[in-house]
Amino acid sequence: MLQKVFKRYRIMVGGNGLFYPVVGFASIVLFIYMSFGDVKFGFEEEVELAFVERNGTQFMVDGKTFYINGWNSYWLMVQSVDEYSRPRVREMLKAGAKMGLTVCRTWAFNDGDYNALQSSPGVFNEQTFKALDYVIAEARKHGIRLLLSLVNNLHAYGGKTQYVKWAWQEGVGLSSSNDSFFFDPSIRSYFKNYIKTILTRKNTITGIEYRNDPAIFGWELINEPRCMTDPSGDTLQDWIEEMSAFVKLIDKRHLVTVGLEGFYGPNDPKRLTVNPEDWASRLGSDFIRNSLISNIDFTSVHIYPDHWFHEQVFEDYMKFVSKWMLSHIEDGDKVLNKPVVFSEFGLSDINFTMSERKTMYKTILDISYKSAKKNRSGGGCLVWQFLVGGMQEFSDDFGIIPWEKTPIPSLFIEQSCRLAKVKEWAHKDKSFKQFC
Repeated sequence: MLQKVFKRYRIMVGGNGLFYPVVGFASIVLFIYMSFGDVKFGFEEEVELAFVERNGTQFMVDGKTFYINGWNSYWLMVQSVDEYSRPRVREMLKAGAKMGLTVCRTWAFNDGDYNALQSSPGVFNEQTFKALDYVIAEARKHGIRLLLSLVNNLHAYGGKTQYVKWAWQEGVGLSSSNDSFFFDPSIRSYFKNYIKTILTRKNTITGIEYRNDPAIFGWELINEPRCMTDPSGDTLQDWIEEMSAFVKLIDKRHLVTVGLEGFYGPNDPKRLTVNPEDWASRLGSDFIRNSLISNIDFTSVHIYPDHWFHEQVFEDYMKFVSKWMLSHIEDGDKVLNKPVVFSEFGLSDINFTMSERKTMYKTILDISYKSAKKNRSGGGCLVWQFLVGGMQEFSDDFGIIPWEKTPIPSLFIEQSCRLAKVKEWAHKDKSFKQFC
């Protein structure tokens, strides 16, 4: 078994120059550890967590700077509903902890879909709510904090489309447009009730209300909001102001973000120099304007160059990625005075080689690391997405299994080791430093 593990390590890092010498041995040890489930390295005991706070452009925990090195696994709640699939969730969170990762972004919604959390407005499935309880409790056990998203702009798992359908079915909807989610008073009331129910939920495993649980990093109002029927951005701006204030009314301890993709709005000069293409300024979102709202604690930015451009080559994508990230970090420093989290990024495994994907991911992590070293606003990155084996139905062309024989997972271990040396990083578990 040991021979296979070392062979796996050579496949992953041999000849690509990924690792600095100081972290090479650490990565070998960590991958051995991830391959032996019965070996104990101090991760089995529950880690005491404190709330993440913000001081200007920095995340803070117990007075020390906190940097995000993490991932997306949107599927944690839906996979925790049934006993047969629940071990996947533990396996994923345990793997993240072993890699030194700090935050996982996941869905805290499933509206009107199979095993829905909310089957109709204000009607909740207790079995699915207990599944979310399990996710939070398990994350807490492994010292992972969760960024919980509250609704989807897209159709998957119901999203704003489902809310509009409910209002239409009940005869109270103002419009059949999906964007009425943002302006219809009845739908706003539905969503506020949902927010209140989530935030005040008492976890059946830990006994802690969600709003009082430091295992939750923060709340994301909506995944990738767009309101294309109002490209001025006024409708979405009003919605963000109302919903962020409502969250803070109930929960004053957790951080709040919007869930933006990062596109500059119709009146921002950067729409011409930084946005991927003209369409990006006409979506009804506005990175600067939306992020300046007082109840928004940190900003979010996504990175999908192969989805945003047409007929570009890989080298052009890489130039865009660097400009995109540095522009938003500059915004965080000079305009917003808030942390900037690159909360989704990925490159398709269908149209690009493993080497190209590795190059882009390493570039993103390097820029984030350099921001941390210089005490700038780049608060960290969350890759899209991590899975465990046997989850083809949840995969897409960005999926990564952390223990696969590829060079990409080692990049995130390297990042953990580098960040652990930056300004006494408030890592969840000091014992991780022995691997660096």
